[in-house]
Amino acid sequence: MSTATLDRKPVGPGPAFHRVLNSEFIKFRTLLSTLILLASTALVMVGFAALSAWGTGQFSEQASRDPQAAAAMAAQGGDLAVTIPTSGISFAQLILGSLGVLLMSSEFTTGMARSTFAAVPKRLSPFLAKLIVVMVSAFLLTALSTYIAGLVSLPIVENYNLKLDLGSSQSVKLLLVNSIYVAAVAAIGMALGTIVRNSAGGIMSLVGLFFVAPIAFQLIPGDFFKEARKFLPTNTINPLTAVEHVPESLEAWQAGLVLAAWVVVPVALAMFLLKNRDV
Repeated sequence: MSTATLDRKPVGPGPAFHRVLNSEFIKFRTLLSTLILLASTALVMVGFAALSAWGTGQFSEQASRDPQAAAAMAAQGGDLAVTIPTSGISFAQLILGSLGVLLMSSEFTTGMARSTFAAVPKRLSPFLAKLIVVMVSAFLLTALSTYIAGLVSLPIVENYNLKLDLGSSQSVKLLLVNSIYVAAVAAIGMALGTIVRNSAGGIMSLVGLFFVAPIAFQLIPGDFFKEARKFLPTNTINPLTAVEHVPESLEAWQAGLVLAAWVVVPVALAMFLLKNRDV
């Protein structure tokens, strides 16, 4: 037996997970496109909050002079100002969901997947590492942007004699629930990018699920679509953040389970396909 054969070491299972996680985080924070999308999310959330604060102030001024506007304001119930910091969530979910799609779809469109899985034979390790990075980043960015949006909105609403307490239990609840929701959307986007393996197809699937489907289900008559609309991911936020349960809507625990299912099922399917399909 030769010396080369004796010195040869057995091939290990690949790098440890914490090293894979660190590698994915480095890739995530060093890509210019990623930084642009993250900055765009923060700017959109702060900008829409400022615009919403101004619009709410104008509406309250009109309500003080117009009985019809006052009745419309009373019909909406609750504190209108408390939702101002999260008024840009719809756009944040689209941007960060698209970022989730690109994280995996770009691996296949650029051919980087072959290098990634050659370096890490266990394919689920880089997938889970990417999933952790994108979900944690989406949660933290949304929470920070929501808080900054609230700070920017404070002087605007105070100019109209409206109160916005960022430390109230409802404000904190809105911040946390919306941050978790956007993190969930980013996870769904990443799963779609893994399943479709195409950036345009993954983003269009995301747009169809979060923007087209709610409108279509609302326009199509029938009890089936009325009931099915409750189980769309976009309709899970209101039950989770409502002060009191709204009739004909899901309970908070039901909405939480529905949102979790929308994350778990696509992610599980993506993991199965990633493990069993050719790169």
